[in-house]
Amino acid sequence: MYTMLMRYATPLITGLFVVSLVSGVALFFHIGQAYFHGMHEWLSMVLILPFILHLLKNWRPFLNYFRRSPMAIALALSLVAALPFVYLGASGAGGGNPVMGVVRALEKSTLANAAPVFGKSPDALKAALEQKGYSVASTETTLGDVAKASSKESFQLIGDLTKLDP
Repeated sequence: MYTMLMRYATPLITGLFVVSLVSGVALFFHIGQAYFHGMHEWLSMVLILPFILHLLKNWRPFLNYFRRSPMAIALALSLVAALPFVYLGASGAGGGNPVMGVVRALEKSTLANAAPVFGKSPDALKAALEQKGYSVASTETTLGDVAKASSKESFQLIGDLTKLDP
């Protein structure tokens, strides 16, 4: 089994890298996100195993890269390229996914404030959520608190809200 995995390590890296490349470019240009998002995330995780096997198979040549400056330069450049994204993400100033910004804003909104977004009065929204099995204390409760009180994720609650008839 190990020998077979080692034989396929480099071909799997190549195939999975091409999939990651195509899906990553599509995601960057916001093309077919519904198709490519899950594919990109999951198959990038699958890529880890062939990558490790490839390193094991080529360990000695790999170590030779550390004897010369290109590896150190490449690793340093990679780190420098990543740092602005980490900084912007940590500071909240990063672009991020705008949908997540909307979800966070809705989570913090009370039913009374969010009701018009879904074409309902606050009391009608409260009744519709209760009909779907959510625990709603009042129209002044935030959607995030409704989700927590109902042992549900905010994404599920917001998804259910988008399915309501106006």
